[in-house]
Amino acid sequence: MSGALWALLACSSTASKTEAAEATVRRFFEALPSGDCEVLGPLLATGGGMRPCEEAVREMREHGLSLVDIVESKLDGRDSDAVLVRARVAQDGEVGKEPWLLRVERRSGGWRVRF
Repeated sequence: MSGALWALLACSSTASKTEAAEATVRRFFEALPSGDCEVLGPLLATGGGMRPCEEAVREMREHGLSLVDIVESKLDGRDSDAVLVRARVAQDGEVGKEPWLLRVERRSGGWRVRF
């Protein structure tokens, strides 16, 4: 295979990963007002030292978090199954000055947001 073809395949793989990660962030924030961990749980990285879905979601809802926009996303250089997403997030309707850095990881065939 030529170098140009390899580069094209790598680029399309990167684009599909970043698009999937961004879509996961959008779906998570769209579902957040419901507080339903049946929907949110599969989109949220939990386990290990992470808080359970119910606790994390309750806190996010108490602070009125909402997605304003996604600024950029790129593969995490340490892990090819992780994407770093910079997102503008509002808290109680006030947009933060700096974007949040969210790590979105592919686990068990799905993408999950780590806060």
